[in-house]
Amino acid sequence: MTPERVGVIGGGRMGAGIAHAFLCAGSAVVVIERDAPLADAAATRIRSLVARSAERGTLARPVDDVAAGLVTGTDAGGLAGCVLVIEAVPEDRGLKADAFARAEAVIGGDVVLASNTSSISIDALAETVTRPERFCGMHFFNPVPSSKLVEVVTGSATDPAVTARVQGWVGDLGKTAVVVRDAPGFASSRLGVALGLEAIRMVAEGVAAPADIDAAMELGYGHPMGPLRTTDVVGLDVRLGIAEELHAQIGERFAPPELLRRMVAEGRLGRKSGRGFYEWSER
Repeated sequence: MTPERVGVIGGGRMGAGIAHAFLCAGSAVVVIERDAPLADAAATRIRSLVARSAERGTLARPVDDVAAGLVTGTDAGGLAGCVLVIEAVPEDRGLKADAFARAEAVIGGDVVLASNTSSISIDALAETVTRPERFCGMHFFNPVPSSKLVEVVTGSATDPAVTARVQGWVGDLGKTAVVVRDAPGFASSRLGVALGLEAIRMVAEGVAAPADIDAAMELGYGHPMGPLRTTDVVGLDVRLGIAEELHAQIGERFAPPELLRRMVAEGRLGRKSGRGFYEWSER
């Protein structure tokens, strides 16, 4: 069964999507942000996702009943009583370590603590927590409401019983869990970024237009979304950060193309900024 109470640290696009998934599955959810305006923005974002689910006819309960299970705030004390706490802050080790410290100051010793990191080593992050055997990765995908996959990343110290429990929770969300041993980029980020970076290099070299590169993968290989449109949805800044992490750990084949660096510097971040490899009228 889904956990009765779930904590999410970080209420941005990913954190909001994770909160929405657990709310819709019947959990009470508390989202912790660093200040009141961000907490209010997270509440608005999550309630909007719940309303969209209702419009699509995918909610099993009335909107107000689902939304009533949400609490947002800035006090990490709100995480007390949670069965599962998921960190969903930006891909910065210091920020994540701070999030874990705030959580562990108030949660019980039997609580599962997870990171939504897409590229940082789970073993490296486990060095910053007090109970590494109850720590793992839960890598959700953007956009969370429509994505069916969650990577469950196990560290060297992760208790197999914790892994099994997390797999069950993912299944209760209506998603599929794949278990991946801790390795640079895990499975999805490593493969997805490799394809995305090569597509960006092809744009830079004038091989083909972004829409044609994407169509080649969509129509030729059955990908639901091409690598450049996916990069826009994920965020060019996010993809750059993952590429830099993989470049440092694996080597030159993950060196970020200059075009990617330039677009990020220009603020062309994809859907969230309104412009990336494509123009986006709705963010």
